[in-house]
Amino acid sequence: MKLELSKDRSTIIVHIPVQLRRKGGRKQLIAPDGSYWRPPAPRVDEAMVRALARAHKWRRQLDSGEVASAQDLAKTENIDGSYLARVLRLTLLAPDIIEAILDGRQPKSLSLADLMKTLPVEWSGQREVLGFGVALIDSGQKSCKSIT
Repeated sequence: MKLELSKDRSTIIVHIPVQLRRKGGRKQLIAPDGSYWRPPAPRVDEAMVRALARAHKWRRQLDSGEVASAQDLAKTENIDGSYLARVLRLTLLAPDIIEAILDGRQPKSLSLADLMKTLPVEWSGQREVLGFGVALIDSGQKSCKSIT
Protein backbone atom coordinates (compact mmCIF):
# COMPACT_ATOMS: atom_id res chain seq x y z
CA MET A 1 0.00 0.00 0.00
CA LYS A 2 1.29 3.44 -0.91
CA LEU A 3 0.03 6.86 0.24
CA GLU A 4 0.55 10.18 -1.51
CA LEU A 5 -0.90 13.67 -1.39
CA SER A 6 -2.64 15.22 -4.39
CA LYS A 7 -1.04 18.23 -6.12
CA ASP A 8 -3.44 20.65 -4.43
CA ARG A 9 -2.72 18.89 -1.10
CA SER A 10 -6.44 18.46 -0.37
CA THR A 11 -6.76 14.72 -1.01
CA ILE A 12 -4.84 11.67 0.15
CA ILE A 13 -4.42 9.09 -2.60
CA VAL A 14 -4.13 5.47 -1.51
CA HIS A 15 -2.66 2.90 -3.91
CA ILE A 16 -3.47 -0.71 -3.08
CA PRO A 17 -1.99 -3.35 -5.36
CA VAL A 18 -4.78 -5.70 -6.45
CA GLN A 19 -5.36 -7.89 -9.45
CA LEU A 20 -8.55 -8.48 -11.38
CA ARG A 21 -9.13 -12.07 -12.36
CA ARG A 22 -12.06 -13.66 -14.16
CA LYS A 23 -13.53 -16.68 -12.45
CA GLY A 24 -16.74 -18.29 -13.63
CA GLY A 25 -17.56 -15.32 -15.86
CA ARG A 26 -17.22 -12.86 -12.96
CA LYS A 27 -14.42 -10.46 -12.20
CA GLN A 28 -12.86 -10.87 -8.79
CA LEU A 29 -10.43 -8.70 -6.87
CA ILE A 30 -7.33 -10.53 -5.69
CA ALA A 31 -5.55 -8.94 -2.70
CA PRO A 32 -1.73 -8.88 -2.51
CA ASP A 33 -1.78 -11.87 -0.16
CA GLY A 34 -3.70 -13.90 -2.78
CA SER A 35 -7.06 -13.85 -1.02
CA TYR A 36 -10.31 -13.02 -2.80
CA TRP A 37 -12.40 -10.03 -1.81
CA ARG A 38 -16.11 -10.72 -1.56
CA PRO A 39 -18.81 -8.18 -0.85
CA PRO A 40 -20.48 -8.71 2.52
CA ALA A 41 -23.40 -11.13 2.44
CA PRO A 42 -26.85 -9.55 2.75
CA ARG A 43 -28.20 -9.51 6.29
CA VAL A 44 -31.77 -10.77 6.26
CA ASP A 45 -33.52 -9.60 9.42
CA GLU A 46 -35.79 -12.52 10.34
CA ALA A 47 -37.91 -10.41 12.71
CA MET A 48 -38.71 -7.93 9.93
CA VAL A 49 -39.48 -10.72 7.48
CA ARG A 50 -41.81 -12.44 9.99
CA ALA A 51 -43.58 -9.15 10.71
CA LEU A 52 -44.09 -8.50 6.99
CA ALA A 53 -45.43 -12.04 6.50
CA ARG A 54 -47.85 -11.66 9.42
CA ALA A 55 -49.02 -8.27 8.17
CA HIS A 56 -49.85 -9.61 4.73
CA LYS A 57 -51.46 -12.76 6.14
CA TRP A 58 -53.66 -10.71 8.47
CA ARG A 59 -54.54 -8.27 5.65
CA ARG A 60 -55.63 -11.23 3.45
CA GLN A 61 -57.76 -12.61 6.29
CA LEU A 62 -59.48 -9.25 6.76
CA ASP A 63 -59.95 -8.63 3.02
CA SER A 64 -61.34 -12.11 2.33
CA GLY A 65 -63.84 -11.91 5.18
CA GLU A 66 -62.25 -14.87 6.96
CA VAL A 67 -62.41 -12.68 10.07
CA ALA A 68 -65.05 -10.02 10.55
CA SER A 69 -62.89 -7.25 12.02
CA ALA A 70 -59.47 -6.34 13.31
CA GLN A 71 -60.79 -6.77 16.85
CA ASP A 72 -61.87 -10.33 16.08
CA LEU A 73 -58.50 -11.03 14.49
CA ALA A 74 -56.67 -9.68 17.57
CA LYS A 75 -58.77 -11.96 19.80
CA THR A 76 -58.13 -14.95 17.51
CA GLU A 77 -54.37 -14.29 17.47
CA ASN A 78 -54.39 -13.50 21.21
CA ILE A 79 -52.62 -10.15 20.68
CA ASP A 80 -53.31 -6.53 21.54
CA GLY A 81 -55.38 -4.62 18.97
CA SER A 82 -52.93 -1.71 18.83
CA TYR A 83 -50.08 -4.10 18.03
CA LEU A 84 -52.17 -5.64 15.25
CA ALA A 85 -52.83 -2.18 13.81
CA ARG A 86 -49.11 -1.30 13.85
CA VAL A 87 -48.19 -4.55 12.10
CA LEU A 88 -50.96 -4.12 9.52
CA ARG A 89 -49.44 -0.76 8.54
CA LEU A 90 -46.48 -2.71 7.14
CA THR A 91 -48.70 -3.67 4.18
CA LEU A 92 -48.58 0.01 3.15
CA LEU A 93 -44.79 0.07 2.69
CA ALA A 94 -43.39 0.85 -0.76
CA PRO A 95 -42.84 -2.35 -2.79
CA ASP A 96 -39.12 -1.65 -3.23
CA ILE A 97 -38.71 -1.27 0.54
CA ILE A 98 -40.40 -4.63 1.12
CA GLU A 99 -38.25 -6.25 -1.56
CA ALA A 100 -35.06 -4.82 -0.05
CA ILE A 101 -36.00 -6.12 3.41
CA LEU A 102 -36.79 -9.59 2.05
CA ASP A 103 -33.44 -9.62 0.19
CA GLY A 104 -31.49 -8.34 3.21
CA ARG A 105 -30.57 -5.07 1.47
CA GLN A 106 -32.14 -2.75 4.06
CA PRO A 107 -29.98 -0.08 5.70
CA LYS A 108 -27.94 -1.52 8.58
CA SER A 109 -29.46 0.97 11.00
CA LEU A 110 -33.06 -0.03 10.18
CA SER A 111 -34.89 -1.99 12.86
CA LEU A 112 -38.34 -3.49 13.24
CA ALA A 113 -39.13 -0.76 15.77
CA ASP A 114 -38.45 1.83 13.02
CA LEU A 115 -40.92 0.06 10.71
CA MET A 116 -43.57 -0.05 13.43
CA LYS A 117 -43.54 3.73 13.89
CA THR A 118 -46.05 5.92 12.08
CA LEU A 119 -44.60 6.46 8.60
CA PRO A 120 -45.58 8.78 5.76
CA VAL A 121 -48.21 7.43 3.38
CA GLU A 122 -46.19 8.56 0.36
CA TRP A 123 -43.59 6.02 -0.69
CA SER A 124 -40.95 8.70 -1.30
CA GLY A 125 -41.44 9.91 2.29
CA GLN A 126 -41.10 6.34 3.57
CA ARG A 127 -37.81 5.92 1.70
CA GLU A 128 -36.48 9.16 3.14
CA VAL A 129 -37.50 8.41 6.75
CA LEU A 130 -36.23 4.82 6.66
CA GLY A 131 -32.93 5.65 4.92
CA PHE A 132 -33.51 3.94 1.57
CA GLY A 133 -32.53 6.86 -0.67
CA VAL A 134 -34.23 7.41 -4.02
CA ALA A 135 -36.11 4.74 -5.96
CA LEU A 136 -35.57 4.44 -9.67
CA ILE A 137 -38.43 3.15 -11.73
CA ASP A 138 -37.42 1.56 -15.01
CA SER A 139 -40.39 2.33 -17.23
CA GLY A 140 -39.45 -0.33 -19.77
CA GLN A 141 -39.49 -3.17 -17.27
CA LYS A 142 -41.91 -1.58 -14.79
CA SER A 143 -39.65 -2.59 -11.95
CA CYS A 144 -38.55 -0.48 -9.05
CA LYS A 145 -34.98 -0.41 -7.77
CA SER A 146 -33.68 1.47 -4.79
CA ILE A 147 -30.32 3.14 -4.65
CA THR A 148 -28.68 4.81 -1.69
